[in-house]
Amino acid sequence: MASLKVIFLLGLITFSGIAVLEQVDGAGPCGKSSPDNEAMKLAPCAAAAQDEKSAVSSGCCLQVKKIGQNPACLCAVLLSDTAKSSGIKPEVAMTIPKRCNIADRPVGYNLHSALKGSYDEFSPLIGRKS
Repeated sequence: MASLKVIFLLGLITFSGIAVLEQVDGAGPCGKSSPDNEAMKLAPCAAAAQDEKSAVSSGCCLQVKKIGQNPACLCAVLLSDTAKSSGIKPEVAMTIPKRCNIADRPVGYNLHSALKGSYDEFSPLIGRKS
């Protein structure tokens, strides 16, 4: 019975160590960068992410295209503390890829489900042109 407890304890320690290493290794939605750090790169998008009628700068489009290559990262950025504290409206920000005419933008991503790797209800906002 004691050996079973030791095996369980060793397994728990191993599992905990792996979880810590994954966090240190940068296994988040944006790789080794945090969503808050990536959000700072979207500073040129501040006005366009608050007002759907605001013009989108070329600098904003360039950054959105780069970050948008990983839709889960883009969604994590839009839900980050940095984005929230800067007044970003996720429902408006999600229109930026379409407003930038990014041809290879992700189709049908929902902010929460994109973090889990599934598609959903934002397709009218970011979907490709028919």
